[in-house]
Amino acid sequence: MEEAKRSKFPVGKGAALALAMFASSISHGSWYDDGKVLATGGVSMIDGAGGGGITPWATITGYGTDQGVNGNIHYTYAPLANYTLHSIGAAVGFWDRFELSYTKSSLTTNSTFDTVGLVFDTVGGATGALAGTPINTGIEPFNTTIEMDIIGAKVRVWGEAIYDSDSLMPQIAVGGFYKDNKNEDLLRTLGADKSKDWEAYIAATKIFFPINTLINITARYTAANQTGLVGFGGPNGSDKEIRPEVSLAYLLRKDTVIGVEWAKHGDNLDGQGVTAAGLDLTQLQGTLETLGLGALSGTLTQKESDWYDAFVAYFPSKNLSITAAYAMLGNITLTPDQHGFYLSIQASF
Repeated sequence: MEEAKRSKFPVGKGAALALAMFASSISHGSWYDDGKVLATGGVSMIDGAGGGGITPWATITGYGTDQGVNGNIHYTYAPLANYTLHSIGAAVGFWDRFELSYTKSSLTTNSTFDTVGLVFDTVGGATGALAGTPINTGIEPFNTTIEMDIIGAKVRVWGEAIYDSDSLMPQIAVGGFYKDNKNEDLLRTLGADKSKDWEAYIAATKIFFPINTLINITARYTAANQTGLVGFGGPNGSDKEIRPEVSLAYLLRKDTVIGVEWAKHGDNLDGQGVTAAGLDLTQLQGTLETLGLGALSGTLTQKESDWYDAFVAYFPSKNLSITAAYAMLGNITLTPDQHGFYLSIQASF
């Protein structure tokens, strides 16, 4: 991925370094505060915001109250059937009011993209000659990794999810992400309209301590495909839409939370084939059959599914949380049935 190698994420790395250094300095300064109740800080979602695994909550990340600042670093590992997601970042919560985060996500592709890369390598000469220009698909056999930088911010605008448990009024926060996908050639091949875009959300979170239950509802305004890992929008443009997300969590013990989540996804690329230099690979049925890859043509139409997960989060202390989950992500671009376990670790300080 020459694009990814060239870009090297100077902005993202700078943001990550600044956040990590700032988070580290917090633990040595008078700003430091960890007054929240154990486990009420939530964990870090894959985009880096405080919340569940796939959904941002209205809670501000970390254990800081309105008396101080608290930060964390986080890492998520999700090996699926045909993809492996690594997500690493840092986040800081300021006086339980404002949150900043940075996360770098890497999605390593496996067999389906490997095969597509081999097909393009094999037939590239013929199709390139037909198109009159060299084909640069952004897909390489055995070496395709999608990378994305995510910068996030969130503000608590109303309510207190933890200490106003006797009120039905939830805590409400508004936030947003700016996402920069580094794989422009690959996104063009898959039919996405943009590689960079912003998205906004409003989240309402309520903790009912008498029944040890947290309910979160988020509405995300976005045009993302697979959270942006497959770019934004499609052949018909990149108009944003509101997509709901819901989390339900139960405090099993004071240090253990179980829960489920659902996040609505879009259909910008549903039915879209794989194209290069204006040529749809599905049109190469005859060539694929000659190469013994006739069955592949049936997997070259994209589809996106809603995401679900069921999780267990363990908080041995306020400095550490470990989340294990089973993620049901369905169709991801060319590949169906992408389900599997994921592990997330967060260190707070």
